[in-house]
Amino acid sequence: MTPNFNAEWQEKLQTRFLNYVKIFSTSDPESESTPSTVRQWDIVKYIFEELKTLGLEDVSLDENGYIYAYVPSNLENDDEPTIGFISHYDTSPDFSGENVNPQIWKNYNGEDLVLNKVTNFTLSPNKFPILKEYLGETLITTDGTTLLGADDKAGLAEIVTAAEFLLAHPEIKRSRIGIGFTPDEEIGRGAHKFDVKKFGAEWAYTMDGSEVGELEYENFNAAQAIVKIHGLSVHPGYALGKMVNASLLAAEFIQTLPTNETPATTKGFDGFYHLTDLKSDVSEAKIQYIIRDHDAEKFENRKKLITEKVKSFNEKYGEKTAEIEIKEQYRNMKQQFDGKMYIVDIAEQAMIDAEIKPKIKAIRGGTDGAQLSYMGLPCPNIFAGGLNFHGPYEFVSVESMVKATKVILNIAQAKKKQK
Repeated sequence: MTPNFNAEWQEKLQTRFLNYVKIFSTSDPESESTPSTVRQWDIVKYIFEELKTLGLEDVSLDENGYIYAYVPSNLENDDEPTIGFISHYDTSPDFSGENVNPQIWKNYNGEDLVLNKVTNFTLSPNKFPILKEYLGETLITTDGTTLLGADDKAGLAEIVTAAEFLLAHPEIKRSRIGIGFTPDEEIGRGAHKFDVKKFGAEWAYTMDGSEVGELEYENFNAAQAIVKIHGLSVHPGYALGKMVNASLLAAEFIQTLPTNETPATTKGFDGFYHLTDLKSDVSEAKIQYIIRDHDAEKFENRKKLITEKVKSFNEKYGEKTAEIEIKEQYRNMKQQFDGKMYIVDIAEQAMIDAEIKPKIKAIRGGTDGAQLSYMGLPCPNIFAGGLNFHGPYEFVSVESMVKATKVILNIAQAKKKQK
């Protein structure tokens, strides 16, 4: 039975989320530290103190910014496994996450939302028809100048609120529940230093999905490719036969990859090359891609293709004109669930019990759960409720966050021991 998560608790959830998104915590792919940005420590310290104040058990914070905490079991004879819930507190570097000013829209009427009266920045169902599915709900949006941070501060708020709810309702019987919060998920390093052994869970769930009902246990294989092109700068008035303009070469290189294999031209299980950043001048150019594919063989072929393009470029313009570095990020976690589909089944039933229709599908992206699954912690992904991530059109429904919290509470009560 889904617990009675009343208006008072909904207000707690909403307030907690609003507090989180106002804390600047964007990660940085150029940094080698963990967390990748000093600013992430602001939200780390805030949540760490919050969890201790709420009375969770064994709350700890390590030198890399990973937070661990537990809701203790209240079973008399507990032979059930510890399970976990995981979220990340960094926000995407794809768009500004500083000075987030969330807007609250109660009883959404299906019309355009002018998020910023100065710039007339508008969130419209004409551009995002999915808005029509949220009629009558309370929406939280940006002010058009930043992203919102529902990815994944909605997940943070849901997990912490569910933990607080369980502690306040001892009549709800549950085994030990682990909580883990990570830095740098948005740059593919969220699970790199996660201490699976210390966490002590038999399996876990990341609360990092999008619309209500999403339940995912397969995802992209992922890598980052960095292509550097070296030019030769001389005075433009005397450049004949001498200048090598790295910016022009970068533009040419970008066109060598398939133009119909980008995020904007693919769907479902299609893979892609995504140009994420380009910095260039006459002397040097740096092109950054993320490479994605669900199929392992196609993924390897993608990495091979871009490497061959660099080789061809050097054959055309001279040795060492271009160089490439490929960094593995995460792998498709599907095979880690062979013989363990009960983990997915438990989450599916928890949604059904909360009157939510499960949408079991592959992630066109990745979560900490992909890496954690390969580290010995099977970890499907569950919706957190936000949409239009990584940009100024991002929004989340309070009602969606409530539904995600109810799913956590239902999983906490499920009989989890498997024969």
